[in-house]
Amino acid sequence: MDRKIVSTLILVVILLLIVIGGSIFSFVHQQGLIDDRAEKLKTLNLNAYNTEDLLNQLEQLKKREAELDSILSLRKFNIPVGLAQTRFYDFVNKISFTFTEHSYVNIEYNDLSVKEHFKYYTYSLNGTADFNDLYKLVYAIEQSKELKKILSTNLTNFVKVDDEGQPHYLVNFRMQVAIYFSDNDRFASSELKENRLRPNPLYDVFYPLIRNEIPPNTNNLLDVQTAQLLALIPEGAFLSDANGTTYLLWEGDEVYLGYLTEINYEKNEVKFILNKGGIIEKVTLSLDVENKNNE
Repeated sequence: MDRKIVSTLILVVILLLIVIGGSIFSFVHQQGLIDDRAEKLKTLNLNAYNTEDLLNQLEQLKKREAELDSILSLRKFNIPVGLAQTRFYDFVNKISFTFTEHSYVNIEYNDLSVKEHFKYYTYSLNGTADFNDLYKLVYAIEQSKELKKILSTNLTNFVKVDDEGQPHYLVNFRMQVAIYFSDNDRFASSELKENRLRPNPLYDVFYPLIRNEIPPNTNNLLDVQTAQLLALIPEGAFLSDANGTTYLLWEGDEVYLGYLTEINYEKNEVKFILNKGGIIEKVTLSLDVENKNNE
């Protein structure tokens, strides 16, 4: 066979193979890709929104977010997100800033505990405080917007007498406190508004009813125990103490350990009420006797 014919036949076969391969690639492989892209395009077209629709959806979502945030904000307690250890130190320092000079608190970090939906730091607090200062601290911890809880407490009372002889009835305390936080904002609002952390004063349950410590007369008030009624005048009662110091007093005026409660012009006498370490005593001084009569 002629070489030209052979070469032509070979070229024809190669061309047929190319055509057949191209057809298979185009109509089998690429058609599958085309169908897949067409299906995806159809899905995208079904979910496609114009810009105005998307902006409306965004506004609705913002309103919903604000509603949920408002609900969380109105809750008494929130669990904050990613709380720093130093946050509680700042909190206690802020509360203790208004304590009296005899009150103080020490803070010690203990550890970190991990639960299913939240974590919490544990701190030890110890110190000495006036009863109402301690109550301020406990109230602030328990009522704080960011969730905090006292786990345990140990309280003992004692008396501290200052350099002037004035007794102060204080409380030694030790407590364990848990400070809660989370890794997400599921339990927290975007804006924190702290709860009211200033409680009304309470009666000091550690203050003794009967006391051995009698405060000194640092204000140089009239000591009724050694006083004498000199005269009754329209302006009040004229009295003197054992040192000869004279005082002009009216009903309601303060004396050492008590108050002048009544001036009786008809009986020419004055009455006092004294608090001697929890023991209440009424004392009457008259013009016609030098000694006072105890009731």
